[in-house]
Amino acid sequence: MAFDPEFLKLLVAPATRQRLVELPAAELAVLNQRIAKGAVKNQGGQAVTRPLAAALQPEGTRIAYPIEEGIPILLTSEAISLDAAGPDAMRESAPR
Repeated sequence: MAFDPEFLKLLVAPATRQRLVELPAAELAVLNQRIAKGAVKNQGGQAVTRPLAAALQPEGTRIAYPIEEGIPILLTSEAISLDAAGPDAMRESAPR
Protein backbone atom coordinates (compact mmCIF):
# COMPACT_ATOMS: atom_id res chain seq x y z
CA MET A 1 0.00 0.00 0.00
CA ALA A 2 1.62 3.23 -1.09
CA PHE A 3 0.83 6.32 0.90
CA ASP A 4 0.72 9.75 -0.64
CA PRO A 5 4.23 11.09 0.13
CA GLU A 6 2.84 14.47 1.16
CA PHE A 7 0.39 12.85 3.60
CA LEU A 8 3.13 10.65 5.02
CA LYS A 9 5.23 13.76 5.73
CA LEU A 10 2.49 14.94 8.12
CA LEU A 11 2.51 11.79 10.22
CA VAL A 12 4.81 11.21 13.19
CA ALA A 13 5.20 8.54 15.86
CA PRO A 14 2.88 9.35 18.76
CA ALA A 15 5.40 8.94 21.60
CA THR A 16 8.57 10.33 20.03
CA ARG A 17 7.39 12.48 17.11
CA GLN A 18 9.82 10.62 14.84
CA ARG A 19 9.19 10.58 11.11
CA LEU A 20 7.27 7.54 9.89
CA VAL A 21 8.11 5.45 6.84
CA GLU A 22 6.31 2.54 5.24
CA LEU A 23 7.41 -0.82 6.59
CA PRO A 24 9.38 -2.61 3.84
CA ALA A 25 7.63 -5.58 2.23
CA ALA A 26 10.26 -8.04 3.48
CA GLU A 27 9.79 -6.89 7.11
CA LEU A 28 6.01 -7.04 6.68
CA ALA A 29 6.24 -10.61 5.39
CA VAL A 30 8.33 -11.70 8.40
CA LEU A 31 5.91 -9.99 10.79
CA ASN A 32 2.93 -11.67 9.12
CA GLN A 33 4.64 -15.07 9.46
CA ARG A 34 5.01 -14.44 13.19
CA ILE A 35 1.34 -13.35 13.37
CA ALA A 36 0.27 -16.58 11.61
CA LYS A 37 2.15 -18.58 14.25
CA GLY A 38 0.34 -16.72 17.05
CA ALA A 39 3.59 -15.20 18.27
CA VAL A 40 2.71 -11.49 18.18
CA LYS A 41 1.23 -9.18 20.79
CA ASN A 42 0.94 -5.42 20.53
CA GLN A 43 2.36 -3.07 23.13
CA GLY A 44 -1.02 -3.11 24.90
CA GLY A 45 -0.62 -6.87 25.42
CA GLN A 46 -3.34 -7.92 22.97
CA ALA A 47 -2.69 -10.78 20.57
CA VAL A 48 -2.41 -9.70 16.94
CA THR A 49 -4.37 -12.31 15.00
CA ARG A 50 -4.92 -10.79 11.56
CA PRO A 51 -2.11 -10.33 9.05
CA LEU A 52 -1.23 -6.75 8.20
CA ALA A 53 -1.63 -5.39 4.69
CA ALA A 54 0.70 -2.50 5.56
CA ALA A 55 2.33 -0.73 8.48
CA LEU A 56 4.30 2.38 9.33
CA GLN A 57 7.60 2.37 11.17
CA PRO A 58 9.28 5.25 13.03
CA GLU A 59 12.70 5.72 11.44
CA GLY A 60 15.46 3.90 13.27
CA THR A 61 13.16 1.80 15.46
CA ARG A 62 12.07 -1.83 15.52
CA ILE A 63 8.35 -1.21 15.91
CA ALA A 64 5.45 -0.85 13.51
CA TYR A 65 2.04 0.76 13.60
CA PRO A 66 -0.62 -1.18 11.68
CA ILE A 67 -2.61 0.31 8.85
CA GLU A 68 -6.19 -0.93 8.82
CA GLU A 69 -8.39 -0.27 5.79
CA GLY A 70 -6.01 2.49 4.71
CA ILE A 71 -6.02 4.20 8.12
CA PRO A 72 -2.81 4.31 10.18
CA ILE A 73 -3.48 3.25 13.79
CA LEU A 74 -1.07 5.56 15.60
CA LEU A 75 -1.77 4.53 19.18
CA THR A 76 1.17 3.44 21.32
CA SER A 77 -0.88 0.51 22.64
CA GLU A 78 -1.30 -0.78 19.05
CA ALA A 79 2.42 -0.66 18.22
CA ILE A 80 3.94 -4.03 17.34
CA SER A 81 7.51 -5.10 17.95
CA LEU A 82 9.40 -6.20 14.86
CA ASP A 83 11.68 -8.30 17.05
CA ALA A 84 10.74 -11.84 18.01
CA ALA A 85 11.12 -10.93 21.69
CA GLY A 86 7.76 -9.15 21.51
CA PRO A 87 6.29 -6.20 23.41
CA ASP A 88 8.41 -6.62 26.54
CA ALA A 89 11.53 -5.82 24.54
CA MET A 90 9.92 -3.03 22.50
CA ARG A 91 11.00 0.54 23.00
CA GLU A 92 9.99 3.44 20.82
CA SER A 93 13.06 5.54 21.12
CA ALA A 94 15.30 7.72 19.05
CA PRO A 95 18.06 5.94 17.17
CA ARG A 96 21.32 5.63 19.07
